[in-house]
This record gives sequence, structure tokens and C-alpha cells, in this order.
Amino acid sequence: MGLKGWRVFAAATIFGILFLNGICFSEKAPNYSFLHEATSAPDVSFYDYIIVGGGTTGCPLAATLSQNYTVLLLERGCSPYGNPNITFLSTFGAALSDQSPSSPSQRFISEDGVISSRARVLGGGSCLNAGFYTRASTSYVTDMGWDGKLVNESYQWVEKKVAFEPPVRQWQSAVRDGLVEAGIRPYNGFTYDHLNGTKIGGTIFDQDGVRHTAADLLEYANPNGLTVLLHASVHKILFRTKGRSKPLAHGVIFRDASGIKHKAYLKRGAKNEVIVSAGALGSPQLLMLSGIGPENHLKEHKISVVYHQPFVGQGMSDNPMNAIYVPSPSPVELSLIQVVGITHFGSYIEAASGENFAGGSTSRDFGLFSPKIGQLSTLPPKQRTPEALSKAIDDMSKLDETAFRGGFILEKIMGPLSSGNLTLIKKNPNVNPSVTFNYFQEPEDLQRCVDGIKVIENIIESKPFSKFRYNDLPLPALLNLTASSPVNLLPKHRNASTSLEQFCKDTVMTIWHYHGGCQVNRVVDHDYKVLGLDNLRVIDGSTFNYSPGTNPQATVMMLGRYMGVRILNERLASELPN
Repeated sequence: MGLKGWRVFAAATIFGILFLNGICFSEKAPNYSFLHEATSAPDVSFYDYIIVGGGTTGCPLAATLSQNYTVLLLERGCSPYGNPNITFLSTFGAALSDQSPSSPSQRFISEDGVISSRARVLGGGSCLNAGFYTRASTSYVTDMGWDGKLVNESYQWVEKKVAFEPPVRQWQSAVRDGLVEAGIRPYNGFTYDHLNGTKIGGTIFDQDGVRHTAADLLEYANPNGLTVLLHASVHKILFRTKGRSKPLAHGVIFRDASGIKHKAYLKRGAKNEVIVSAGALGSPQLLMLSGIGPENHLKEHKISVVYHQPFVGQGMSDNPMNAIYVPSPSPVELSLIQVVGITHFGSYIEAASGENFAGGSTSRDFGLFSPKIGQLSTLPPKQRTPEALSKAIDDMSKLDETAFRGGFILEKIMGPLSSGNLTLIKKNPNVNPSVTFNYFQEPEDLQRCVDGIKVIENIIESKPFSKFRYNDLPLPALLNLTASSPVNLLPKHRNASTSLEQFCKDTVMTIWHYHGGCQVNRVVDHDYKVLGLDNLRVIDGSTFNYSPGTNPQATVMMLGRYMGVRILNERLASELPN
């Protein structure tokens, strides 16, 4: 396929990586005797701990606390086990593209116009993501005030179940060597650690391409101490306020799949707690629905104010992602994120690739950059309408399979510094809140994107990458191909280089690393206790001021284990006789 063909490819807005159908593995689901549908729950029940959200933090937290106490884990979604769209690397993207009411992902569109997804499945985002596993930097651990020894032990606890070294084949190796040639040094080999330079990170996909999720960490649980309820949508946290200086959380109201209301209460005990681990959207949303948030906003929705907390929903950030598609004259392997370049200027470089065989079947509907999952970068964010997505998907179906041979090299920025806010739209917790991230509002974020794109140019033009590029497609042509309008079969800027600043703004997508809304020192303290209330904590990515490492899932899982151990140790110490 020549340059004209690639222009047609870009105009058709094909942001899809081809994935093989793969071998059908026989997945063996864990024998979780504690896993039940919420419809089986009693009208009223009592526990030492009630955890709202069975995601990347909630699962390790529940498994840890169940060793010594009774724990109720409430998950609004389904089980990941037995769903091939979750399990296999070869079908990555299928769960994200599924927009049925029973889908493990729930699409939302930020007020910025960028399309994203939130998990509704046991195991949370670890059931939907591209699988990259890497720890936070030592400076991040220090800044958070965490105990370094316990952090390392907690990471190792997670890694025994869910982390693996990926097989690095030709295309990923070319990106790796291109990064090193581009000056992103030193080369640190395979490591989970966050180190400046180029490295191979971990993955939650094993050698057979089978995904391992945070739900697998429930294998550590004491089955006699844990109850997990699926399709349990928590509508409200219950508080006692009469005669108290601080409102005290003492239970929750949740509804099952049939809409039947249930109440779960904390057993009598000064140390028992409700812990919210519902994610960066779900946690601030639930606090507001329960009367914890900005007073005026709660009153607008006729929600009784339990505690005026103006910072709930503030500090919402999402790491912007920008990618360049590189068509390849040679076949490339199927890969998700494996290599990362950690630059000194605050941009992270990663890559993913596809593969196809002439005459073979393709999974062109899916991929890290597919319009089917909302990743449409050929139009500026505000123009990514349902009609535009539909047209992109239709155009994609008409392309020759050779159009899918290639890969994407992406950059995401550290932090970011830009932030926005979250507000309620409805009182129904199953309806997405309104969220604004203000991508590139801070000039430093935009500059980091520009600098990252320049590194990508150096990778593409490097000697190690030469096998996987067309010589007649320099970076300006690739930028124009990536950002071409679907109504324009020729590049936008035929006689001039595309402005990198404008490219960053026009092609911004999510990498699903949004965070904030219940941040430390604003909504919770360093023990993740909600300020101004008793017996209530928030433990998840909503507490982050900025995203840890290049990809946060390892740290979010670690945090569940870390805080579970902290809570157990502190409580057991307090219960020892003098």
C-alpha cells in the first residue's frame, strides 16, 4: 500500500490494532464460595467492614481484612470469570466496545469531549486495561508518606498472583532500541521499578495471553470472613449524627439486580468502618449522594447535607494520551504495552502493535485506538459525536486488511498538572456524573506532549525501527495521516508541518488513568479517613493528586493490600491487653 492508500486509511479513521482470534483456552474460575449475587442477600446484615467497590483496590483490601474480621464487599458489576472478552489478550477491546447494560465497562464522555470508560466488574479496571504493570517511583512513595518496606512487601504480595514478564518480540524490540538510540537512557532491562530511561515493564497477561486481575487477589481471602455480592449498587452511606460532634458512618443502602433494597450495617464496635473504593468517578459521586460534598451543589439536587466538604469532586485529572499510527511494510506481532521510555522532561513513551495474515480473519473492530471503544482522534474532542464514531466504524469495515498492519507509538504526560472537577447529574448512582479534566490547560502539560511527540519522531526515524516504516512517510506525513478528517482524503496540512501543539490538542485521547476527587489533605487524611467524619475511609485512585508511575494499576492494587495490613496492624495492636 502506497502513500495514497495510507491517506485513505487515515481518512477512514481506523484507530484499531489487529488482534488474532487466538487459541480458545479453557479458563478455570476460582472456587469462590463467598461470591454471590446480591439478590441472595438478606434484607439486613451486619459486618465489621463494609467495602463499596470490588475493583483494583477493593479486592486486595477485602482479602486482607477478611483474615481477622467479617467483610462485606459490594460490587455493582458482574464477575470477570467465564467472559472471554475479559480473559484473553487476543480479544482486548471487546469488553470496552460492548455498550450493553450488562457490559463490564460503562462509557462516559467528559465535558472536554474525550470518550472514556469506567469499570463495572469484579476486579475493576484490571479487567479492561492493556495490562501494563509497573510500580510507582520511590519519590512518589516518599511524597505519599508511605512506609517503603510495607509498600515493597505489598507489591510483592500482588505480583505473586497477577504480574508476569512479557515476551518481547520484533516490533516491541524495535521500539525499545529506537528509544535508546533516541537518547532515553539508560536501558534498564525488564523491571517492575520506575526508573528513568527505557525498560520492559510487567504485564498481567501470562505466557498464554490470559489476563489475571485484581479479582484473583481474592484467592488470598479467608472464605469464612468474606462475603462478595455482585450487581450490588450502593445508593447511600448511612450516618448517625444525633448527639455527635462528627457524623459517624454505620452502614449502607444498596439495591440488587431486581431493584430490591438491602441494608448492611456495621457491627457495634468503635473500630468498624465503611470503606469506599468505588474509583475516581464512583467514590466522590457516592460521597455526594450520601450528603458529603459542597453544600450548595448538594442542595441543588435536594440531597440532605450531612457534612459540607467543598473539595469532594475537585482535583479531577486524566493523563492525556496522544498517539501516532505507523503503518508497517512488514508483519508485526500482537502486543499491548510492554516497553516504556521514562523521559527526564515528564513524558512517557509506550507502544502497541497488531498483526494480520493475508486471507485470515481479523479483529479489526478492537484495539487500543479503535473508534469502537471511543478512541477517535481524527476529529477534535468536541466533534466526536455518535455519528462520527459510527462513520469511522463503517469506514473501517471497508478497508483492506493490510491497512491494519502496523502499530501505534504513544506518549502520555506525567502528572498531569491540569485538573478539573466532578459534579452530579442525577441522584441515581448508576448514572455517570459530569466530569471535566481540562486537558492541556496548564502550558507545561502541552509542552510535555510536544516533547514526547519529538521523541516518537526520533524512534520512527531510528535505525532499529527501519524495518517497520515506509521511507516515504516522514513524521509530518504521519501526523497528517493520524489527524486527517474523515471527510478529507488528503492531509490537512499539505504544504506545512502540522503544529505539534495543535496536534496534541486535536488528537488527545484517554489512557484511562483518571484520578482525583477525594484527594489526600483535602478530603481524606494520610490514613485515608474522611476528614470531619468517623468510621469512613476512601481508599482508591480518587485520593491521588497525580497518577503514580507510568501506569497506576500496580500501585492501586498495592494500596489495597498496604492499607489492609495497616488497618489490621493498628487494630490488633489496640486490642492487645496492656
